[in-house]
Amino acid sequence: MRKLFFLLLIFQAVFFMTLHAQQNDIKKEKWHWGNALKQDTSAGYVQVVKVDNVLYISGAVAREVTPEGITQVYKALEKSLKSFGAGFQHVVKENLYTTDMEAMKKYNETRKVFYNGDFPAATWVQVARLYMHDARLEVELVAHLPK
Repeated sequence: MRKLFFLLLIFQAVFFMTLHAQQNDIKKEKWHWGNALKQDTSAGYVQVVKVDNVLYISGAVAREVTPEGITQVYKALEKSLKSFGAGFQHVVKENLYTTDMEAMKKYNETRKVFYNGDFPAATWVQVARLYMHDARLEVELVAHLPK
């Protein structure tokens, strides 16, 4: 009898955990450079995923760490933000990866213009290489939209 009670208890626990997990599915809205599939299936990523009022924006890249390259990256990020009606004022976190930190520090004023004095939390990391073999800068963002 105890074995039966114990098995019933385990079955009930597994059932309720499964039911709880199914009720916690999240709704994801996606945007990928105007792609009808809304994702890049060859590399396996999407440019923007919106969950609730949060945007998770994949990195935009430049082949050089110059004012022109930095501007190119932030204009691409601006396009990603606008895909859900957002702007840089909604950005709360920035992750920046570069193969040349000294150049990034030198041309940082180019980046700062996009934030108009309202800077997010940021992490900058120098890396040996990025996913695109000739990329020298990649920036990803997290933005919160008003509810």
